[in-house]
Amino acid sequence: MSIRSGGTVAVATRGHGARRTAVALAVAAAAVATGAASLVAAQETTANGRYPVTREQHRIAEQVASAGVPLSALAPSAPDRYTVKSGDTLWGISSMYLTSPWRWPELWGMNRQQVHNPHLIYPGQVLELIKGDGRARLQLANGAYPGGPGDTVRLSPEVRDAGSGTGIAISSIPNNLIEPFLSRPLIVAAKDLDAYPRIVATPENRVYLGRGDIAYARGLTDDAVANYHVFRPATALYDPDDTDRKTPIAYEAHYLGTAHVAKRGEVATIRVMDSKEEFGVGDRMVPITREPLVRYVPHTPDRSVEGRILSVYSGEETAGSDAIVAVNRGTRDGLEVGHVLALLRTGATVRDQTVERKEYIKLPDERIGEMFVFRVFDTISYALILRTTDAVKVGDRFTSPDNPAASINASLPEGGTAAAAETSNH
Repeated sequence: MSIRSGGTVAVATRGHGARRTAVALAVAAAAVATGAASLVAAQETTANGRYPVTREQHRIAEQVASAGVPLSALAPSAPDRYTVKSGDTLWGISSMYLTSPWRWPELWGMNRQQVHNPHLIYPGQVLELIKGDGRARLQLANGAYPGGPGDTVRLSPEVRDAGSGTGIAISSIPNNLIEPFLSRPLIVAAKDLDAYPRIVATPENRVYLGRGDIAYARGLTDDAVANYHVFRPATALYDPDDTDRKTPIAYEAHYLGTAHVAKRGEVATIRVMDSKEEFGVGDRMVPITREPLVRYVPHTPDRSVEGRILSVYSGEETAGSDAIVAVNRGTRDGLEVGHVLALLRTGATVRDQTVERKEYIKLPDERIGEMFVFRVFDTISYALILRTTDAVKVGDRFTSPDNPAASINASLPEGGTAAAAETSNH
């Protein structure tokens, strides 16, 4: 049986003995747990694609997960000690320590559960790089976490950042860049469009409405929801692989403002509370909610994933670092918050000028950067471009960062917001 993940194929065969199978299973579980670059296959997977591992195999996987990373994976200037500052992010610190920042879970000795529910890191805490037996692992200077995931953490005075005055844990990526995308509808899946409540009429057949005006809407079925964002389905978005462009997979949601339900019924009365632009018949409504700032650590997908850039926020043709893009993959493809993906520029097809006959060749794809997935839906996701050496365009490809297709990359500048490191000589 062959299993492919991150571009790496491993083979496990039956009949080679229970011990070999058990060891392979444990290594496979460890690879999944740490988000490692390769996936070692073993036995048949269950119906949901997960490995059927025993408690003992989980224990062995935990030991592998805590082993850290090879010294060769460290960035050349990785400091022995670093004091976390306000404004730092996990991505920035990870970029400071690793040539491949998405290997943060391995460097920190995390298992998979901790990737999704990590111990928080606060300004003022000191990180210490432990080296031994050809490997490295990062920990707090006192050798222990201040508290478990979800715990109420009581920090001693020396681990608080006196300059911040907040005691707020650092985020995975800069929160200010993604805040608007956690609450407003910016892209709507085509299959979901008809499910949204809609404005069906206005008083005296007015064409457009502004703040304080009333309108009439249908489809408001949840009595617990009183406030809505209002948006207008704008440009249809097509999968870049859909050359016929007949069936859009999503629509850009042009944000208009907010409305409050003044009177409920089959046809409800709503009042415009805030208007960025005028509302009109046919505009859609979505309950005002806010996605939490999930503190998933940067990590690589468990399995190989490939896709294309669907759109660049604000309708721009190209994007650079710190820009938001939508991609044509989502939860059903295995994407989750915290996944780091490699951006690829598809190699052009050109004529070989060195031969007499007409011969065309395809140039290799080039890796031009990475992005961090911060919000996922069924078939589409939002990602923040973390660093890039070239403009990212609609239609550009992405893949798992450890996929061989992304292994030949240009020299990427180190990203992140971590300040200059504190080092100690040993």
